[in-house]
Amino acid sequence: MQEADILIGIYRERGTQGMPLERVYRQLFNPELYLRSYGKIYSNSGALTKGATGETADGMSLERIHAIIDALRHERYEWTPVRRINIPKKAGGTRPLGLPTWSDKLLQDVVRSLLEAYYEPQFRDSSHGFRAQRGCHTALFRVKQWKACRWFIEGDISKCFDKIDHSVLLKILGERIQDNRLLRLVANMLKAGYLEDWKWNRTLSGTPQGGVISPLLSNIYLDQLDRYVEDVLIPQYTRGKIRARNSDYRHYEYLSRVARKAGDREGWRAARQAMRLLPCGDQSDPEFRRLTYVRYADDFLLGFIGPKVEADEIKAKIACFLQGQLQLELSQAKTLVTHAKTESARFLGHEIKVSHCATKVAGSQRTRSVNGKIALLVPADVQRAKVQRFMKAGKVIHRPELLSDDDLSIISLYQSEWRGLVNYYLMAHNVSKRLSKVRRAMEISLCKTLAAKHQMTLSQVFRKYRSEAITVHGPLKTIGAIQPRPDKRPLVAVFGGIPLRKQDRPFGLSDSATSPSWNRRSELVKRLVADHCELCGSTNQVEVHHIRKLSDLNQPGRRVKAPWKEVMIARRRKTLVVCRACHLQIDNGQYDRSSIH
Repeated sequence: MQEADILIGIYRERGTQGMPLERVYRQLFNPELYLRSYGKIYSNSGALTKGATGETADGMSLERIHAIIDALRHERYEWTPVRRINIPKKAGGTRPLGLPTWSDKLLQDVVRSLLEAYYEPQFRDSSHGFRAQRGCHTALFRVKQWKACRWFIEGDISKCFDKIDHSVLLKILGERIQDNRLLRLVANMLKAGYLEDWKWNRTLSGTPQGGVISPLLSNIYLDQLDRYVEDVLIPQYTRGKIRARNSDYRHYEYLSRVARKAGDREGWRAARQAMRLLPCGDQSDPEFRRLTYVRYADDFLLGFIGPKVEADEIKAKIACFLQGQLQLELSQAKTLVTHAKTESARFLGHEIKVSHCATKVAGSQRTRSVNGKIALLVPADVQRAKVQRFMKAGKVIHRPELLSDDDLSIISLYQSEWRGLVNYYLMAHNVSKRLSKVRRAMEISLCKTLAAKHQMTLSQVFRKYRSEAITVHGPLKTIGAIQPRPDKRPLVAVFGGIPLRKQDRPFGLSDSATSPSWNRRSELVKRLVADHCELCGSTNQVEVHHIRKLSDLNQPGRRVKAPWKEVMIARRRKTLVVCRACHLQIDNGQYDRSSIH
């Protein structure tokens, strides 16, 4: 594994220095890279989801890795068409999702790890989608740092991932990767096609959504847009060191000085009040321009200081570049030029606008420190949609699908949904105003669900489950349940206890896009490399048995569990390294050995 980490480090260094990448294909013969990828992706929720064939992570072995390497060595590896399904979109319609086979996933991740190490240092800081240590919050934090924008240009590329041109993508890869065998391998993957209703279809464009390597390929493709905006448009529409002073502001500033020298307190106060209503800088200064930019996946946002006619020019130039260079098209319905003070732009589920307040009271002084700063807001329609989920006919209702679960599971489910919502919008200025109504609806729905389960009144539920959580902002009322366990700590589930206080910085993420270092083997990889069956001790054809979740082992109505289940439950592992013979017996439900060697 150390050899694989050294190779990744070398590729990262070459990417930092901008050197071309050569002889990459032969690195795919290194088994350590496959073990590294296997240790990373085996726990993904889709590892046991079947693609066009029945192959999944279940039955993974060193033999499979050597078979993939042998096919690559002789350049006869064939990509399997992905199985395509359509998943619903929030705004209506469906989105195609491709499900590759397990071997293709594993090989894609190996290629991804090599290309990501090389390209990641070359990506621009304005890109935040599908990158290590970056996400929606870092993109929003970058927007918050903009100052005094006059126009927002909201950008959305129509069906971006479905329309990525294969020839353009391969040309971009070929500019820096001098290895035709690797480029052919990627080209064959893009042209493998897909199965829909068991009918094979060609893939003439796009990257397979659902593929491990697809996010990286889309970032490499859209990096051309980042470079165009930052290297061409921003220098073109950025000029002037400081904005000229507003003549009206300077007039009242002069009157305030005159009144102060004359001892006219009322005149001084009136002049200062008039100054607070005006910007100190000339908003129409022809010698001052600023353009800023941020992108997350196929959504991007630009902030512009200047006239609207130039904002429309920037939008048109971006559309022309996408159409001419990348064969992509801007969505006309979603690409808007929005006035920053009077309207709100939409980006990553937030409303974004420039704050403007005549005065701000700070102790005994009045300041205008709010003016010109970017405000992130929770949209009103988000609040309505979240509340509506727990309502019917204008009333909050219970969730009948949860009545068969225990109290801790019900409360934990509500809490996980609430925590995810709050953590996403904690950087918004109005997070308390918008989400407090959502919290109340969820709390009543939770209590009604518990009341329906135990045939209790709502008041009885509140009295029984009401608790309190101590936070740094003071005590908060919660709904909680405790399940005692002999000789163990009790199980506790709590809904609430999260202060709705705005955070100024993203939590848990940083602007550094350096990938985490995988410098040691995972516990599962070590067990696989040990090459012995954990049930019978055999060393013949050892492979890994996978299950989706540990709760699948506790089937109701069966008091006596198979020995292999007892081993997995005792170890609290969803994997078991076994020989081929034991694995076949497990899959066929015939494993009944009473002793484990």
